[in-house]
Amino acid sequence: MTNVVVIGSQWGDEGKGKVVDWLASRADVVVRFQGGHNAGHTLVVDGVSYKLSLLPSGVVRGTPSIIGNGVVVDPWALLREIDNIAKQGVKITPDVLMLAENAALILPLHGNLDRAREAAAGAGKIGTTGRGIGPAYEDKVGRRAIRVCDLADEAALGAKIDRLLAHHNPLLRGLGEPELDPAQILAELKEIAPQILPYARPVWRVLSDYRKAGKRILFEGAQGSLLDVDHGTYPFVTSSNTLGGQAAVGSGMGPGGIGYVLGITKAYTTRVGEGPFPTELFDAVGERLGTRGHEFGTVTGRKRRCGWFDAVLVRQAVKTGGIDGIALTKLDVLDGFEKLKVCVGYRIDGKEIDYLPASMSAQAKVEPIYEVLEGWSESTEGARSFADLPATAVKYVRRIEELIEAPVALLSTSPEREDTILVRDPFTD
Repeated sequence: MTNVVVIGSQWGDEGKGKVVDWLASRADVVVRFQGGHNAGHTLVVDGVSYKLSLLPSGVVRGTPSIIGNGVVVDPWALLREIDNIAKQGVKITPDVLMLAENAALILPLHGNLDRAREAAAGAGKIGTTGRGIGPAYEDKVGRRAIRVCDLADEAALGAKIDRLLAHHNPLLRGLGEPELDPAQILAELKEIAPQILPYARPVWRVLSDYRKAGKRILFEGAQGSLLDVDHGTYPFVTSSNTLGGQAAVGSGMGPGGIGYVLGITKAYTTRVGEGPFPTELFDAVGERLGTRGHEFGTVTGRKRRCGWFDAVLVRQAVKTGGIDGIALTKLDVLDGFEKLKVCVGYRIDGKEIDYLPASMSAQAKVEPIYEVLEGWSESTEGARSFADLPATAVKYVRRIEELIEAPVALLSTSPEREDTILVRDPFTD
């Protein structure tokens, strides 16, 4: 038995929710270890859809769920999410949900700053969700963040807010925005503290106890590998590390507690927001992929950009993320295509390369080199074994394995949890 880390191998939106829910049903505890409420999962359980962003997927089933220290937490958004899921009959108590006491908070000022910066940037915008995740991580690294544990120390909270505003108010003045009143922020935090603090725990200690007891731990990533602040398409990335190694740091578990790394991988490619996308399609094929795949962001509702499968990028994510195997999702979206293209390399200024360079100017010059594969007319939707798949669909899957240098551990053929072909069990591999 081993613990499992789930990360996206592309730009996010790979269908992690369905796979994480499938794994969460077999886990003893589920942990979120990075990001904020700027990414989400849609779970479909017994025909009911649950949209989660901060809450780990285990809460739907009453599995102990942890928000780790690597997450930046908007406490108001968290309470809204708890209330919304309660309306669907899922009651969340401190016995089910645990929040790292050393997690940094997202305050309203972070979202205001995020949106003001994007507006001021004009054509140079990054394409953030405007929810304050980036500014909150900046404050964390700048050692001025308000953390969950600070809510319990009212005597010191005022001084911490003053220190925070000594940084933020000059920024706001420079952007032509009104300055912030520390008394108002203090009042808001004092009001919400009693609702948040019951969930606070030293979760590193809780996880250590789970590990000693031999429990199955599932680490749930948010955005995809290509949005990693170090290894993604910088600067069009998120503000945290999204790779498998972050599961250890963002939870307090330690590297020895990380087991199998499963990379969720869509059978084609999508992206939300700005930034390079070598295989993006601007024609009827791209529209068809978006329509059939219902390609709209869970949190933002933004339309996703669509393109052919990029094996170069996924292979790069496999290597940087320590991915042991992939869960291939949305294969059914490709049903009915006579021919399918897969990117197997790049060309820059006439030279062929087999990776995406870090330079933004080089990325802008990338031209994809395609291999054309035979498609299939039969439906793959709902298939639960390889015997149910058309032969050419199996060939497509096998070719992807060869190109990305990683095996397919699971294959998803619809949003329903049971429509999953299990090749290798990540918990026992």
